Amino acid sequence: MTASVPRRTTSAYFLQAVASFAFATVALALGIAYLPVSAWMRAFLAVGLLYEITSAFTLAKVIRDRQEEGALTSRVDQARLEKLLSEHDPFKVDGI
Repeated sequence: MTASVPRRTTSAYFLQAVASFAFATVALALGIAYLPVSAWMRAFLAVGLLYEITSAFTLAKVIRDRQEEGALTSRVDQARLEKLLSEHDPFKVDGI
């Protein structure tokens, strides 16, 4: 049995994700800047925007770390199973 190689994202997909994130952030920041409310309200919304961005990055990191941990555990378990199977001799009789 061979372990499957994790697929990497293409550079076009990465660029699309970065561009989409940048566009959404700039659009929301401009919307907050031109909102017809007081400066304190705009500042509050801007802090909320920054909090949302940092929360999104933290969530993405936690999900990635959990997936990598699961993959590592799976690889260790697979290696143990392969070792047990390679050492097992179904024709060996104990006590003879």
